[in-house]
Amino acid sequence: MAEEKQIVNTHSSKQDWRRIFNYKWMVRNIPFFLFLSVLAVVYIYNGHHSDKLVRKIAVTEKNIKELEYEYKNVKSQVIFRSKASELIKAVEPLGLKELISPPIVLEDSSGNK
Repeated sequence: MAEEKQIVNTHSSKQDWRRIFNYKWMVRNIPFFLFLSVLAVVYIYNGHHSDKLVRKIAVTEKNIKELEYEYKNVKSQVIFRSKASELIKAVEPLGLKELISPPIVLEDSSGNK
């Protein structure tokens, strides 16, 4: 007798689900299903977009580090070449030499300042 009740209960629960998910219910809820579909598409797009953005950020950070290294390298070269001893070596082929005597001060002979 107990087995018959279980069989009847499982059969009636299947009937309940069929009553709930009938054609009319499906047609009535089409807008909700479309809304869920749109949300799923937006969610997937958001994931792909964020992955692409993370990759772009990583590439940009790598470029920034390379540019920082290049900037520091050029800056150190400029500081090194702007030393007096390096300037003398650089202008020597042009025929320029370092002054040995102090510079001459020119004065206006007319007396006007």
